Amino acid sequence: MKPSPQALGRWGENQAAIYLEGRGYSILERNFRTPYGEIDLVARKQNTVVFVEVKTRSSDSYGLPEESITPGKATHLLDAARFYIEDHPTSDGVWRIDVIAIQRSATDRPPQITHFRNALS
Repeated sequence: MKPSPQALGRWGENQAAIYLEGRGYSILERNFRTPYGEIDLVARKQNTVVFVEVKTRSSDSYGLPEESITPGKATHLLDAARFYIEDHPTSDGVWRIDVIAIQRSATDRPPQITHFRNALS
């Protein structure tokens, strides 16, 4: 049975968090809501706050996961990141937006994870 889009999205966000933690990132927030939309993950590595948009696909029928970042979505991500920084003045001021694309081809195999650092500016 195919998982619902929401279940697949939650699974992908968990996979992304595990991936990031394994590379020295600390997860600060999950599903942080702003007036501009939700930020999937807010992480920190050294002095940089990293806003992470996670895109997960279970097939390539609709293209690669990262291809779903439209210009409108990019604008919302930038606005949401700026809102977070303004709302959390203890942040060092160094930040970026990353995209993590996860392709889950089968439940019995590890997913393919691609990390796009500084994907939007």
